[in-house]
Amino acid sequence: MVNKANNSRRDFLKKAALGTLGFSIMGFSAKSYGRILGANDRVQVGIVGFSNRFRDSLFPSFMNYNKDLNFEFIGVSDIWNRRREEAEAFVKEKAGIKLKKYRNNDELYRDKDIDAVIISTADFQHALMGVEAVRNGKDAYIEKPLAETMEDARAILKAVEETGKIVQIGSQRRSAPNYIAANDYIRSGKFGDIKMVEMTWNVNQPGRWRLPELVKQIRQEDTDWDRFLMNRPKVAWDPRKYLEYRLFWPYSSGIPGQWMSHQIDTVHWFTGLEHPRSVVANSGNYMWQDGRENADTMTAVFDYGPAGDPSKGFQVVYSSRFSNSAGGTKELYYSNGGMLNLDTNKITPEGGLTQDMAQAMGMQANLLEPYTLPSDIKAATGANTGGDPMTSLHMKNWMECVRNRQTPNASVRAGYNHSVANIMTRIAMHTGKRVTFDDAKQDVVMS
Repeated sequence: MVNKANNSRRDFLKKAALGTLGFSIMGFSAKSYGRILGANDRVQVGIVGFSNRFRDSLFPSFMNYNKDLNFEFIGVSDIWNRRREEAEAFVKEKAGIKLKKYRNNDELYRDKDIDAVIISTADFQHALMGVEAVRNGKDAYIEKPLAETMEDARAILKAVEETGKIVQIGSQRRSAPNYIAANDYIRSGKFGDIKMVEMTWNVNQPGRWRLPELVKQIRQEDTDWDRFLMNRPKVAWDPRKYLEYRLFWPYSSGIPGQWMSHQIDTVHWFTGLEHPRSVVANSGNYMWQDGRENADTMTAVFDYGPAGDPSKGFQVVYSSRFSNSAGGTKELYYSNGGMLNLDTNKITPEGGLTQDMAQAMGMQANLLEPYTLPSDIKAATGANTGGDPMTSLHMKNWMECVRNRQTPNASVRAGYNHSVANIMTRIAMHTGKRVTFDDAKQDVVMS
């Protein structure tokens, strides 16, 4: 069971979160905020966090469809003055737009012209900034991981369900043609029951998540360290934790939040299962001794299946390393009849039950018919103005849902579920214990 120290930390985070968000959850009905949009009204969007992710992928993806769907950027909120100036210059150059600049989200949400926001800040901030957005009556596109603690995950799920705002989580595989086709194929029953999943995400990049030049340049007086920390413990200024947050807990879980969240989400999507039954994991810093706290290598084993019936289900083995890129990014699904490979987009009988092996046991062979998943993402976007085509489709889906008020492809529930798997993994890595989940309490349990 969770110990008293963890309970104390949970109480601290709850109180701190309420203090941080109190301005936006007390005394107002969230549905009374914002403009009432007509079918022809322009949707005005605020940028929350001018990050590399926003500049390189989210911005061009948005600009692929903003004219057709009548959306526009009107402002940017960032607590670092440098980022505000960079956002203003970038958007003016690329789109000819003069952005309003807000020093923080309090200022942003006092602007009632804003209808929606795109949130691409530090990992641990996503959930609570999402709460801020929907409690202030704004639809939101929120980068993954959605949440790094169960307190934050429960807060964003509750806020979205209570306000009914349109929220898309940045799990862009859910808008990609090959993944949609894989989901349809598995759910059709043609694949058979999933019996094993193997996933990898391997790189060999010493500079991954490092920003040494910016670390030298940033000054505490040019930003707002207390606001950055949100509901994390108040500690002394540390430019590395501000800029290289993915290397440090409690600002990021590292590999689970950044990479595994994408891949484990497909397991939930393809099967309808909300979270693992259990997780065990091991990790370490075996290569890059640069002061980081989060692991550069990890392996986790998940047990998935219906509760209370261990005879039904499957395992997922997930591994990631920073020390050697061999194997790259892989997602391999196995049934008794063969394999689905989301790297090649091929479904093959490889490894399936052959006639020779089956006949010896009085059984029939079980071999899948070869099939290629539709995978022309670029053709599906209908746009070519730059950015990541998969993210472009995902952004389009969010923009359309803001218009039609339908549930986006990657709903807040999908984000909540990948957060549960991430959090279980992070706790298993940190404690070395087998981790399960209490559905009644919606909380992690350590065996």
